[in-house]
Order: sequence, then structure tokens, then C-alpha cells
Amino acid sequence: MARKENIAEAASKLMQNRQNIRNIGIVAHVDHGKTTLSDSLVALAGLISQELAGEQRVLDYDEQEQQRGITIKAANISIPYTYEGSPYLINLIDTPGHVDFGGHVTRAMRAVDGCIIVIDCVEGIMPQTETVLRQALKEKVKPVLFINKIDRLINELKLDQTQMQQRFLKIINGVNKLITSFGPAEFKEPWQIDVLKGNVAFGTAFNKWAVSGKQMKKSGMTFKDIYQACVDGNHKDLQGKIPLGSVMMDMIINHLPNPLISQKYRVPVIWHGDLESPLGQSMLNVDPAGKACFMVTAIQMDPHAGEVAVGRLYSGTLKKGSDLYLAAQFKKEKLQGVAVYMGADRVTIDEVPAGNIIALVGLKEVYSGETVSEDVVTPFEQIKHHSVPVVTKSIEAKNPRDLVKLVDAMKKLAKMDPTMKVEINQDTGEHLISGMGELHLEIIEYKLKNEQGVDIVTSPPIVVYQESVFGNSPELEGKSPNKHNKFKIEVRPVEQSVIDAINDGTIDEHKKGKELIELLIKAGLPRDEAKSVMKLHNGNFFIDWTKGVQYLTDIKETIISAFEEAMDHGPLAKEKCIGVKVVLTDASIHVDPAHRGPAQLFPAIKRPIYAGMLLAKCTLLEPKQKLVVNSPSDYLGNITTKVQGRRGQIENIEQEGEIVTVTAKVPVSEMFGFANEIRGATQGRAAWYYEYAGYERLNPDLQLKVQTQIRKRKGEPENAPTAKDFLE
Repeated sequence: MARKENIAEAASKLMQNRQNIRNIGIVAHVDHGKTTLSDSLVALAGLISQELAGEQRVLDYDEQEQQRGITIKAANISIPYTYEGSPYLINLIDTPGHVDFGGHVTRAMRAVDGCIIVIDCVEGIMPQTETVLRQALKEKVKPVLFINKIDRLINELKLDQTQMQQRFLKIINGVNKLITSFGPAEFKEPWQIDVLKGNVAFGTAFNKWAVSGKQMKKSGMTFKDIYQACVDGNHKDLQGKIPLGSVMMDMIINHLPNPLISQKYRVPVIWHGDLESPLGQSMLNVDPAGKACFMVTAIQMDPHAGEVAVGRLYSGTLKKGSDLYLAAQFKKEKLQGVAVYMGADRVTIDEVPAGNIIALVGLKEVYSGETVSEDVVTPFEQIKHHSVPVVTKSIEAKNPRDLVKLVDAMKKLAKMDPTMKVEINQDTGEHLISGMGELHLEIIEYKLKNEQGVDIVTSPPIVVYQESVFGNSPELEGKSPNKHNKFKIEVRPVEQSVIDAINDGTIDEHKKGKELIELLIKAGLPRDEAKSVMKLHNGNFFIDWTKGVQYLTDIKETIISAFEEAMDHGPLAKEKCIGVKVVLTDASIHVDPAHRGPAQLFPAIKRPIYAGMLLAKCTLLEPKQKLVVNSPSDYLGNITTKVQGRRGQIENIEQEGEIVTVTAKVPVSEMFGFANEIRGATQGRAAWYYEYAGYERLNPDLQLKVQTQIRKRKGEPENAPTAKDFLE
């Protein structure tokens, strides 16, 4: 630990020199070699020996990460490094590659300015590579490329030099195509990957050597020399001449921006306050003398210190005793300390200036995505996760005495991982946890049992469906039980382009006023509707088209709450709704507030909404996953049979040499047990990956069956109500 404290002390001194700071993330598809690469960079700081680098996987310090051999959460480390006589500080975040933990990547991208994309040269650009690169580009995070495991091309695929170079070119072109498609307009060209620029390296993280165009000139080595050394298995010689750590550091320092450069173009994207204000200028200029403004990107739980907020300081200087305002809590708290993470260990330091990734200790009730500042300020833009939780488990404490402990533990885990959703059903007493997939829920269960000490019993996984409408309803009238309040309502589907804009984060539901109106019109919502939006809730719209209705303003909050409740529990199966447009066309409201309380207004709004949805072709939507299976071509028939047997739609089949790649879209509900089945069908020789592919209409033949199953599970009458039931 003493060694780590010395390195942390050196890092804290280097934090003052903003010119020589690099805040970077390592992103890739699962098993492409991110953590192995991180080891070689960590070894440069002297935290581990060069011999152990690549095997120790020092940033996978979580017990489950070590057991499963995958990264589960983002890990931070600050590495001091001297390059050409100048001291630099590399604040590094190693991120997970598995699709179930993609939320950690999204949050890490808010804290960094540059990223290393790691690609396995045999597998090429995989679905998750594309996803993480899109997330980075959306946050204006500049990429460089490391093509890993090039020894596999020689030892496994037996490629010659020309074929290897063609493979590299294919990967580089693929990455450039993604940058052209998804990169910020002003950086589509400057951020292109090019061997001549020096922003791409080739190598093997496990064997700890790499080469770039610049390093070839510097070392005098040719591609032929490297190829021959690989054929001979002479990795030690290559480690001595072109060590991985120094080649990557050269690329990081020369091709990734420091905070002084990056914050000028990143702050306007992630913060929508007044850029001409003192705080705006302070953030653009990374001013350590300005007011402190910090973005929380992760919450770590410490058994001694409690909640530790990890994130990026964009402005000002923080030290123990600073009074900080928590934007989501509307209150001030005193900072108990600042620290840097050295992998598993958190080391306290005296103070931290703007432009660094740090940890804040002692802030209670702080959340991931929160803005922490010295004054009340415009918060940072909300972090938008690419995927949504699609698999749910019911969970209960084995011992009823542990019930309170279970609820606390679930809330704690949900704070650490915002992609996990916790729901406590007050009617049934059921506790539900929802995650990105089976593995995500397995990890949550493990943490509840082994880290939080709660003995639990869980149900088999349940798929999360949604409800939506695909037609228009007639105008319907809802009356309050006392018949004194009447509301006329129509239900329609939301335009698909608007739903897409909400899903990809173009439209932020928390925005208000003119800014929101313009975004909605641009996305395709008719102008008259966009100007009349009373509430946007989880992709559903409540639109006020009334003219001169008395007392409507007085009851606005109540009827919005009724609308939200209706959208959270749809009429078919009590699942969440999306893409529903509720238009209030007229209303008659009683003069006496005593006759228009929630007990009267909720039924008067909810019942016509439900009736309208049922008349507007209300349908269940099911979550789908994009599935990619790589396998020897002999097993193609078995793979397509297994995929189609699970209601999968084959979208593409590609063959390269002896390897075939099958791309399909498969319902999440059909994916349980797929791993064992595909292993059996390919004698364990297939590799498969999946990613979230959004919601689509459930097959009409299955609607009634699935709807009945969900209602039964939730303790509802098996037969869904009709529109008539809500209009009586």
C-alpha cells in the first residue's frame, strides 16, 4: 500500500499541470484484451512488475471478475509517466466489454476525453465494439485504435504478410466508417484512423509488444521482421525492442487531447448552461480558480467511508471541507475528503484541481449522473444509457427478519449501478430487480448474498414487455365518480421518428420550454402538438388541446400524475407503455376544490385513457437482441436451425475462410438456455455475442398467451378488460 501512496502522491502533484494530463478510457468488445492491455500501462507506474503484466489483470480486482475472467465494472487508476523528459499523468478507466455491463461504459465516457478502442484482429469489429465507439463519439471522446492478438493471424489462421495487412486495413476502414457515420460533424475527418498519422497500433497485449508507424521508424524494424519474430515465437525479443506500454503511451500522449483542448468542445455538449457566465468560462478554460463543478459518473461503496462518488472535475479546486451543493438533492453537504483510485485501493490526497478524474468521500445520498458544485448551477445533461433492463426476477429474503436489510441492500446496489432497476410492488409485496440480461442479474444476486449478507430466494427470470398503440381512438369522455368533472380524451400513436429520438437520447425528457419544442418538431412531432405538450413521460405524451377551460391550471399536477400512473401500468398486462399520445380535447371541472380531489380526478383520466388505448389497437411489444454467432462453417445448418427454432430472424450470413458469421434478431424471451444449446449444436466451437436491439411488436398469435401469463403472474384476472369495462 505504501508504494501506491507514493504513486498517488506523485499523481497529485502532476494534477496541477493541465497541459500534461490525459483522461482516457479503454473500450472494446468482451474478451478483446482491454484489461490485459491495462496491465502493461499500470506496470509503467511501477504498481506491478512487467513480468506479471498481462496475467495479473490488476484492474479486475472484484472477486466475481477474477472468477469469471471478465470485467464487470469500470476501474480507475492514475498513472504518472515520464515521456521524453516531461512528466505526464494518465487518468485511466478500464471498462467492461460484456453487453450486460454497457452502462459502465456509457458513464465512463462522460469522464474521459479520449479512448483506446481495442479490437481482436481475428474477430474484427463486433457488435459491442460498434456500440462503445458510438457512445464515445456521442460524448465527443476522441478514439485511437489498438489491433490486438495479431499473433493469432499467424498461428491460427496461417496468414501471410499481405493477408495480415489486408485484415488490418479492413478493420481500420471499418472503424473509419463508424467515425464518419456517428462522429461529431467537425471531427469526422480529423479523427480518422490512419497508420501514417500514428493513431493506430498493432500488437499482442498478452505478449506485451506493439508497433505503430512511428515506432517502426524509431526502432528500425520492418513489418517483415515483426512477422518473422511472430512465426518463430520470439516474443521476448519484440518486448525489448517495441514494448507495448511505451508504444501505447506514445500514442496516448501524442494523439489524445488534454483537458484544456477537450473541454472547449465537450462542455457545450454535456452542459447547457450559459457558456458566457463565469462558471461557463471556468469550465471551458479548465480554471482551477473558478467555482467547483463536478460530474458524478460512478458510485463505489466503501465499508468504512460509505458512498464514494467517482467522476470528473470540470472546474475549480476541491479539498477536504469544501461546501458542495448536490443538484438532485437540492441541499449542501461538506466534503470529507478527495482521493484517487489505484485499482482496488483509494488513496486520499490533499486537493484536486479541474481537469482530473477523482473520488469524493463523505457525500451522502449522491447519485450517478448528479452535478455537484459550490453554487446552485445548471446541471450537466443526463447520462443516457444505450440499453434498457429487459429481464426481471422476483426476489425475497429467505428470513422475513431480513426484509428491511434486503430493501436497503437493493437500493444501495441500484445506486452503484443505475442500469439495474428496483421495484417494490406495494400491492403484492413483491420485490423486483430488472437487469440487462441473465449475467447481470446473476452478479446482482451474488452481491446481495455475499457482499450485502442477505440470504435470498429468487424466481426464474421474467422478460419485461411494453405496451403501445398502433391506431387512433375516437374521442372518449371520462367522468369522475361524483359526475362533477368530465374530460374528453383521444389516444393516438407517437410518430416512430420521435420514439427513436427519445431512445437514442436526442430528446431529453427533462428539458422544458422552447428547447424541448424545437427538438420535438425536428424529430417529427406536428408543431401544434409539440407546442401543447403538458407532459412527456417515458416516451408517452400528454397533450393539452383545450381552449379556455376554467380551473384546469389548478388540477394540472393531479391529472398529470393520473396520466403517468396510466402509462406505468398499461391496460393489457400492467406493463409500462411507450409511444402513446394522449390528447385532452375538452374538460368540464367543478368550481369547488373539494369535488375535484385525486380520488375523483384519477379515475376520470385513467379510465378513458385505458379505453382509448384498447380501441387504438393496444399491443404488447417484446424486447429483441441482435445475436452474432461465429463458428466453423460445418455447423452453419445447426446454428440456423437453433436460431430459427427460437423465433429468430436470420439477417445475414457471411463466410471468410473456414469461419461463418450468422447475424440474427432473436426475442429475449427465447434466449434462456441458448448457451448450452448452441454449445451442443457446434461441439463447443461457436462463439456468440448479443446486444440489445430494441422493442418490436409481439407476434399476434402469441399476444393472448403472453398477456394471460403476465396477468396471472401479477395476480390480475386472466382475461384482460375491454374498452367497454372502462366506459361504464
